[in-house]
Amino acid sequence: MSKPVLHNSSAGLPAAAEAPRPNDQPNAERRPADVEMARVLHTKPVSMALDPSGSAIAHWKHEPLHDVVEPMSHHVIMAYNGSMQRMERRTGRSVAIGTFRPGVLIIIPEGSSSRWDIPKPVDVVQLYLPHTVLKRVADEADVATPLDLLERTAHPDPITSRLILSATDVLESNEALDTLFRHQLIDLLATRLLAAHTGSPAPFQPTLGGLPPKTLRRAIERLRSDSDADVSLVALASEAGLSRFHFCRAFKHSTGLSPHAWLRQHRLEQAMNMLRDTDASVVSVAAELGYASQTAFAAAFRKLTGETPSDWRRRMR
Repeated sequence: MSKPVLHNSSAGLPAAAEAPRPNDQPNAERRPADVEMARVLHTKPVSMALDPSGSAIAHWKHEPLHDVVEPMSHHVIMAYNGSMQRMERRTGRSVAIGTFRPGVLIIIPEGSSSRWDIPKPVDVVQLYLPHTVLKRVADEADVATPLDLLERTAHPDPITSRLILSATDVLESNEALDTLFRHQLIDLLATRLLAAHTGSPAPFQPTLGGLPPKTLRRAIERLRSDSDADVSLVALASEAGLSRFHFCRAFKHSTGLSPHAWLRQHRLEQAMNMLRDTDASVVSVAAELGYASQTAFAAAFRKLTGETPSDWRRRMR
C-alpha cells in the first residue's frame, strides 16, 4: 500500500491554492466539524449519529472537492470506502499527495486547515472527536503522553479504518444497541488514535481481572432491563465505580464479550424464545425488542443465526 508523498515547496503556492496554517483561528471562531463539512462538501450526510460527548460519526457521499477546509472545533478522522484515486492536500507550504483506497486513514487535527483537491466522487465515513474525549480516554487509561494528533493523509491503517467503517455496517436500528455500540466505538477509536497517531504513541497496560461477581450481576441486570436508559455505557460504568475504559475491559474479561455484543446476543436469544414459544408475528417480536423495523430485526437475526426469523421458526417447530 503506497504511502503519501510529502513535498515542502520553497516557492510560494498560488494564492488560491495555499491554505491557512494550523491554529490560525481562536477556538471560539472554529466551526463544528459537521457544519464545516456541510459547507465545503455542498451536501448533507447520508447518515449521522450523535453522541452526548460531542462526538459524532457521519457517512458522506460527495462530489469532487477543490476547496479549503477551514479550522474546526473537532478532530476529524476519515475512513475511505470508495474506488482508488489520487488526491492532494496542502497545509501552508506543505503538500501531501496520497492515494485514497480502503484501509487508509485521514486525520485533520482540531484547528488545522488545508486545501483539498480530490478529482472524483468520494464515499467516506468520518469520526468527529472533541479533544476533551481524547483527554478523558487518556486519563482513564493512565496514559501520560502528548495528546497532539498527527496530520495524516491517506495513511495506511486498516485497523482504525475498519473500526470507523463498522459504524455503518454494524448499527442495527435498535436504539439501545446503537447507543451502547456508539459509546464503545468512540472510546475504542480514541484509544487507537492515542496508541498509533500521536507524536509519542501511547503504551497501554493490560487490565488484569474482571468485575467482582456482585458488580457483574448488577451490570447484567441493567443490560437485561427493559429501560434503555439503564444500558448506556456511562450508567453501567458509574454503577460499577469504574471509568468507561476500565469497565469495558473488565466486563469483557468476565464474560468474553463487550457490553454491546452481550446485549445484542441477549436480545436475539429473547427473539428466539418468542419465535419458538409464542405465535407472535415477526413484526411484533421486532417491536417488542426495540428494533426500528422488521427489516432491521431480520438482518440482525440472520447475522447471528444464518437464517431469517421466519425460516428459523419453521425449522424449530
